[in-house]
Amino acid sequence: MWRACPSTIRGRHCVWCGVTLTIETAVDLGERTNEADAGEAQWFPRGCRPCVGENAYRAILDHAPSCEQCVDDVSRCETGLALWRVVRSARR
Repeated sequence: MWRACPSTIRGRHCVWCGVTLTIETAVDLGERTNEADAGEAQWFPRGCRPCVGENAYRAILDHAPSCEQCVDDVSRCETGLALWRVVRSARR
């Protein structure tokens, strides 16, 4: 569940578990804009490595069974490859 407190919007806390992040422990999830605010509200979500890895793994489990490329050869699917890279990088 995404947390919408101001410190999460600025990337100070993990968006999933709320732990305080440091430069060493944070995984940047990319700048986002809120479409409900006509693209004007910006936020900078970050997560801790365990939460990022767990959520990327869950995304793979949701994505891969219904993706023909992943079922045949995951190296041919950009989404599958990107998710596996996130899982691996979160383990470091």
